[in-house]
Amino acid sequence: MKVRVDEDKCCGFAACLSVAPKVFDIDSDQIAVVLVDGELPEDLHACAREAAEACPTDAILIEE
Repeated sequence: MKVRVDEDKCCGFAACLSVAPKVFDIDSDQIAVVLVDGELPEDLHACAREAAEACPTDAILIEE
C-alpha cells in the first residue's frame, strides 16, 4: 500500500495526524505530508485507511 496527499485538496485540518501520527505530519504550509516513503508497513495500513476516512476534504489517496 502507498499513501499520497493531494496538496490541492488538503486544508490542514490535521485529522490524519491525530489518527495516524506515524504516517502523517503537517508541514510549514499547513499541508499534510506522508512520513513513510514508498510502501507503507503493513502494521500502519489500518490507521492510514482510518485517516483517509477522517479527512474532511478527501485529500488522502491510498493505492493498494
